[in-house]
Amino acid sequence: MVTEDMIPAMQGTIPAALVTSSKAGIPNATYISQVFYVDESHVALSFQFFNKTIRNVRENPKASVKIYHPETQDTWDLEIEYEKSLEEGKIFEEMDMQLEAIASMTGMAGVFKLKAADIYSV
Repeated sequence: MVTEDMIPAMQGTIPAALVTSSKAGIPNATYISQVFYVDESHVALSFQFFNKTIRNVRENPKASVKIYHPETQDTWDLEIEYEKSLEEGKIFEEMDMQLEAIASMTGMAGVFKLKAADIYSV
């Protein structure tokens, strides 16, 4: 369950660490730009260019993501499970705008391109 004190950790200030594994159990870890709050039992992850991660999630929908509070440095490990991908709609548009802001702040404007908002249950 996502609690209110976790929400600042989902603003994209500090990249989140995402760990997936293949169907055979081979792990893969990567940093992602965005964990987006959907509701208390769902988050959306930005699908940008993570071919191995996406392949793993399609084979094995269970994953873990560590989020970091930008002020307190508190961390939370969320056990998540992939449900679906959104390529349009309110969540996708909000994530796309937030991703552009993150890219602009980090000097990566024009590099980040949101392909989908992947919805996960927490």
